Amino acid sequence: KGARVMEVALSFVVSVFFAVAIYLMLSKHIIRILLGVSIFGNAVNLSIFTAGRLMREVPPIIPEALPTPEVATANPLPQALVLTAIVISFSLFAFLLVLAFRAYQELGTDDTNEMRVAEPTGEASPPQGY
Repeated sequence: KGARVMEVALSFVVSVFFAVAIYLMLSKHIIRILLGVSIFGNAVNLSIFTAGRLMREVPPIIPEALPTPEVATANPLPQALVLTAIVISFSLFAFLLVLAFRAYQELGTDDTNEMRVAEPTGEASPPQGY
């Protein structure tokens, strides 16, 4: 019963992480958007952990003499997926952070509305539909 309560609590934490991440990604500032992407990745990792059950079980090691384990074992797949996702999300965050810093150095702002260098400022906006 304790594991079930833990799964419900972690599900609530995951939903809060998703809400905060979406709120930050809707911002106009690049740093907030990057933090939102990072929190979103953590929310996905936690949801994979929650879906893989959070019970304390024995490691997934099968003795040589048995074709299958005698007792219930931990599921190694969510752990492997999350470990891979952590490495990928950290490298993506580092790349995006450097990219945002270089954009700030070049443009002098982190506001996405002011970063529209390729769009002319004095002309009318393009047609929005047909």
